[in-house]
Amino acid sequence: MSRAKISAVIIARNEEHNIRECLETVRWADEIVVVDNFSTDMTQAISREFTDKIFQHEFHGFGQLRNDAVTHASYDWVFSLDADERASPELADEIRQAIENGPPADGYFIPRRSHFLGRWIRHCGWYPDYRQLQLFRKSRMRYHDEVIHEGFDLNGQARYLNSDVLHYPFRDIDHYVAKQDRYSDLMARRMAEQGRRFSPHQLITHPLGAFLKMYVQRAGFLDGMPGLILSGLYAYYTVMKYAKLWELSKKG
Repeated sequence: MSRAKISAVIIARNEEHNIRECLETVRWADEIVVVDNFSTDMTQAISREFTDKIFQHEFHGFGQLRNDAVTHASYDWVFSLDADERASPELADEIRQAIENGPPADGYFIPRRSHFLGRWIRHCGWYPDYRQLQLFRKSRMRYHDEVIHEGFDLNGQARYLNSDVLHYPFRDIDHYVAKQDRYSDLMARRMAEQGRRFSPHQLITHPLGAFLKMYVQRAGFLDGMPGLILSGLYAYYTVMKYAKLWELSKKG
């Protein structure tokens, strides 16, 4: 029986600070596919050092972009990464073992370990982060067409791997604020499209609840000062998304 082949699929936009490190960690894949959202920095040039399979797509939401990216994969097994993620060597070995010798499955959840302000965040609800299937058969899986925090449908069985995807989402606090400004726009739009209504208490109770959930309930205090800052910043993000929901309701 021939060995199962894997397509590593990466989505990116203006990721010149991350893309090289990401692509270095998936050289073991049978092909590398980069779907770029019309970057204006060196993302495309750096990607060409690793693959000639680089495709341009407009952004109409993360769900659609991920589905578009998967269509470019030549092989049924897809390992999906964002440009700010890395595949550890242990994960590469475990992926091969899982799809070739492990119990039958059509998709795998992979724990994601995230780095922020100089340390790996082990609490705050950030680890292990199993939100998405990152390894799957493309013939059995499809992302929901949602603008952000997209779900998925898997026609088959999912299992869990043990080795980590390493995640470097924010270079510093300024980068966090800039990135979450965009995400709060997308979340407000999603809530508006879902028909959710704004209420003034959301600007107080929801941010406070978000902070207490991350810092107390999910033990963010064990992550030291980075855990405190992260919990506070997430409360700020929560204020922003509801403020923007209010703004959208006034425009409507």
